[in-house]
Amino acid sequence: MPDLIVDYDMSRNMFSIVHQEEVQNISTSTEFRSLTYQRDTTEFLDAQIYNGKEVQNDEMQGWREFTDAYCCERKEVISHDGVRIPLTILYSRKAHQKGQSPGLLHGYGAYGEFLDKSWCADRLSLLDRGWVFAFADVRGGGGVDPSWHRSGSGLYKLNSIYDFVSCGEYLVNGGYVHKCQLGAVGYSAGGLLLGAAINKHPELFRAAILKVPFLDICNTLLDPSLPLTVLDYEEFGNPQIQSQFDSILKYSPYDNISRGVCYPSMLVMASFNDSRVGVWEAAKWVAKVRDNMCSSCSCVAILKTNMRGGHFGEGGRFGQCEETSYEYAFLLKAMGIVDKIL
Repeated sequence: MPDLIVDYDMSRNMFSIVHQEEVQNISTSTEFRSLTYQRDTTEFLDAQIYNGKEVQNDEMQGWREFTDAYCCERKEVISHDGVRIPLTILYSRKAHQKGQSPGLLHGYGAYGEFLDKSWCADRLSLLDRGWVFAFADVRGGGGVDPSWHRSGSGLYKLNSIYDFVSCGEYLVNGGYVHKCQLGAVGYSAGGLLLGAAINKHPELFRAAILKVPFLDICNTLLDPSLPLTVLDYEEFGNPQIQSQFDSILKYSPYDNISRGVCYPSMLVMASFNDSRVGVWEAAKWVAKVRDNMCSSCSCVAILKTNMRGGHFGEGGRFGQCEETSYEYAFLLKAMGIVDKIL
């Protein structure tokens, strides 16, 4: 449902709509009209009296949602150790083709933060082309209680990576995504998650977008002069302690790049003025991947550096549109489906 702002009257249990994001070019939509937040109480729609008070028809408010056009499913994926990982899957009812559609898997898995799964009109461009969007709430991110974060951080960080891989395999094996057209995206610490997953299972992914990614974790955490190093000891561990160093080294994306492997096509986006993740991390990763990836395949590793923005980019509506269009163009070409679109 597009973002909605309402003015709620608690004394009358009623609301009026202040604003809802306008969405164009969707021919099939459903409007719900209600007096309360209980959308299933449709018997109130034609009532003239509610809670002992007369209600005028013009007081009844309607909002738009698109469940007839798009489907959002919640699944639980069994990870390597039997733990059930929440996976949210979004696709177009009309355009999605079982077992044939391309897909994009999102992940973060750090600091106890939840993935943002709120409405985003930008996704409609790919959804209407048959793409699947999936959001893996792996361990290390937000969960039902703090243990979900603890079980995917520090010495248990590998759980996050195995969770993410399991979700990718579920999308393919469950027929949501074609086995050769799964893409993935990771932002910041999510770039560490994605980079480590790619190293372990490069064959699973066709394309990957790593945005201001944290990839050279060993070297970074060995430098306490960097802004976030000491704070990150709690999240990832302190490599100056041997046991924690050994744990970090097992999944560190930069340190586990393999020679001669057919890596997926990658778009790595860095910001020169990033105070959280050094621009050199993305540059080192791309250089090493280019030197070690299979020389006979057609996959590419692109480094795109924003020379003005910081960790969160430049902001602004048009800047965001340009960045998203660039990412989508990369995905379409990496999946080999540009000719079909044009």
